[in-house]
Amino acid sequence: MTGPAGSTDAEDRRFYAAFVSGALPPRDFHHREHLRLAYLCLTVEPPDAALTTFRRLLQEFLARHRVDSAKYHETLTCAWLQTVDLHMARTPGATSFGDFIAQHPTLADSNHMFAHYSRERLISPNAREGFLEPDLQPIARNVSQT
Repeated sequence: MTGPAGSTDAEDRRFYAAFVSGALPPRDFHHREHLRLAYLCLTVEPPDAALTTFRRLLQEFLARHRVDSAKYHETLTCAWLQTVDLHMARTPGATSFGDFIAQHPTLADSNHMFAHYSRERLISPNAREGFLEPDLQPIARNVSQT
């Protein structure tokens, strides 16, 4: 997988194949893997299409593993994809997700979105069901995509 936004390595491709096939169990899918999936979607599609794919893959993962669909969080899905896209634009030479995240270690903090969202807003049912804009600090956008 290589696209205008970034590149992948064999480890990224194995992760993606395991995720899509259902071989990756929920116990092995945490924040870093969410970021990796967003990165991989963005390596092959522009942001709008990548968001559609990212959303679909996450929802299929929940259904396949019989995880309560209420675990899906639309605001976090959109906000993290937007954040990964912005940082990918700032790191055009990344050769893999590992390379990318090494250059942006703050993204590995799953609490990063609390710089943009109040806890009340982010944990609300409305944020889970639909995208809400940040109420504390806007998330910068990749200007090449606007």
